[in-house]
Amino acid sequence: MSIYDYHVNTIKGQELHMSAYKGKVMLIVNTASKCGLSPQFKGLQELYDKFNQQSFEILGFPSNQFANQEPGTSDDIAEFCQMNYGVSFPMFEKVNVNGEDAHPLFKYLTTKAPGILGSKAIKWNFTKFLIDQEGHIVKRYSPQTTPDKIEADIAKLLSHQGI
Repeated sequence: MSIYDYHVNTIKGQELHMSAYKGKVMLIVNTASKCGLSPQFKGLQELYDKFNQQSFEILGFPSNQFANQEPGTSDDIAEFCQMNYGVSFPMFEKVNVNGEDAHPLFKYLTTKAPGILGSKAIKWNFTKFLIDQEGHIVKRYSPQTTPDKIEADIAKLLSHQGI
């Protein structure tokens, strides 16, 4: 299977096939509104503004699996992201990113790009996965890696240099 074989639901509840993103560089992020790392939404939006016209997408997947830091409804999450950070990149329905009930997309991501010491588990909100134009997972970034530290890798992929 490839990343393009998965289906996800937008934050408005519409099913979307990941193949809609074929040919684009993607940054997939598990998010949470009430997390101390939530200010990263600002940096993510800045990356989106800078690169979106060059076939770049950020896909935000809220998760409530870490200290219940995403307790709201889809409407609550969308409103928070828009009002506080001006988020205009695609956001999706809340998902589990770890465990038996993890969304299949995140099971795929964590299997193909394990974390430190080979751990498949996502350790916290704002873990990021960079995907190239062919759907390959290029790199997994820790929650503490701020969006500005990923900018050069995105630029290289968009110019087809690889990282």
